[in-house]
Amino acid sequence: MELVVAATPKAAARAFAGWFTVIARQAMGKRGVCSLAMSGGSTAAELFEALIETEVFWGRVELYQVDERVAPDEDAARNATALVHDFAEQVGIPESRVHLMDVTASDLAAAAARYAAALPKRFDVVHLGLGADGHTASWPPGSPVLLAAEPVAVTGPFNGHVRMTLTPPLVNDAAHRAFLVVGQDKAPALARLQAGDEALPAARVQRAATTIYADRAAADPKA
Repeated sequence: MELVVAATPKAAARAFAGWFTVIARQAMGKRGVCSLAMSGGSTAAELFEALIETEVFWGRVELYQVDERVAPDEDAARNATALVHDFAEQVGIPESRVHLMDVTASDLAAAAARYAAALPKRFDVVHLGLGADGHTASWPPGSPVLLAAEPVAVTGPFNGHVRMTLTPPLVNDAAHRAFLVVGQDKAPALARLQAGDEALPAARVQRAATTIYADRAAADPKA
């Protein structure tokens, strides 16, 4: 995993956004579209702001979710709420290209299978966060989802919510993966991830073609 360290959270998000711009243009040059899967979490807002400022042909981006909490539509707990209103609508991604997980379905397993069937053959970019406990996506420590073979799975309650999530094999099949990690509270988990601590859920992410964008506080808590 390559580590890119910036001075502040905003600078780290901008570095991520600049990197994504290059990848998106390359993908569009080859296939006309770029497929992007985005996580929720505490760093999403910072990343949204940075991406809004980039010069990407957003009309050619197919936007997907990495994970989602099972909660009503428009609920503040839903990753989709900010993803749509604070990002997709702001950059003008067509509604037909915004693919949200159906977590209000009565049969979540069937909904996960439908979402899997609609995914691209391979993601160009998967955005990931890192929890202080070492989780990423909605892969709780010790969860069976860490060993799941299906592309999309439903996890048991984690931090108050049942979740739907892309699984490690699908994430690892992406052409590129990138973490955005900021804040001193993430420093221990980031250090363990860089060291290859297999006890961390995030260690399920393939190291090759994976970049970590971090602020100085997360990369070096003594800075």
